[in-house]
Amino acid sequence: MLKYLPLCFCLICVTLSAKAQTVKPVKYKDIIFSDIAIDKDLSYAPDASPDKKKSFLFDLYQPTDDHSAPRPLIIWMHGGGFKFGSKDAKGIKLWSKTFAQRGYVCAAINYSLSKKDPLFNFSELQKSCFYAVQDVKTAIAYFKKHHADYNIDPDKIILAGNSAGGLTALQTAYSTNAQLAKIAGVNDSSTDQQGILKVAAVMNFWGAIFTLDWLKNTRVPIVSVLGSNDDIVSPTHKSAPLFGGVDIHKEADILRIPNELKIYEGYSHELDKHFNPLFTGGNATQKRWLEAGQFAADFLYITLFK
Repeated sequence: MLKYLPLCFCLICVTLSAKAQTVKPVKYKDIIFSDIAIDKDLSYAPDASPDKKKSFLFDLYQPTDDHSAPRPLIIWMHGGGFKFGSKDAKGIKLWSKTFAQRGYVCAAINYSLSKKDPLFNFSELQKSCFYAVQDVKTAIAYFKKHHADYNIDPDKIILAGNSAGGLTALQTAYSTNAQLAKIAGVNDSSTDQQGILKVAAVMNFWGAIFTLDWLKNTRVPIVSVLGSNDDIVSPTHKSAPLFGGVDIHKEADILRIPNELKIYEGYSHELDKHFNPLFTGGNATQKRWLEAGQFAADFLYITLFK
């Protein structure tokens, strides 16, 4: 009997190898397109005044030679504390490319930045977020109007962002203009005219929400990723005036909102070991960004497509 063991072992290895080779990557979950097309510096508000045009630019990422049915769109929003940053941020370019390789259309957008100092003034940060949300809503309206031009599904628009971009994505999905204007101290009569916008999901990379009560407004699925030692956007409300990813996860579970949370133990903001805004995005950090993207892609696939 023993003399047949090597043969049996070889047969098992061949069988497992054959099975592995027959497993096909899954669209929207796995990377299946090698080439993507990037159209740069398009505008989601083409009639904007010259001094505002830069704030409304976007880059469009889509898989090359993809002629499938209308595709889901991810609107990506950069970080930078509502003071700095653009659609050219390392993380935004990385996620836009890799999600396009999974079959998504990705729009990496600019939005209005503050001329004041939101980084050290929470009231100003809230106001800055309010105006950023208005820009995102303009972008959503643009893509819904032009969905046929870009071959996108207007019912599958996903909001995604890191840091300030994550804040903007969450507030856009879960607050009304009137609610956000009130908490931001903005007096704008037009804010009462718009309720909750319908979006398919939110990808929240180390962002937060101003109040957990807004999670009762709708049931948009949320996937969050953060570092346990984040001292810029705290994972919990205990040490910050925001409600971070841990708080969101717990409340979403109570409200039975589809959600997932991934925590990188021992890491700080942007999944850096020690966050420094001038030197973020090294090779090791980008590896974690890619892992965060795969975690989010797995969640979106199960939640929206499976």
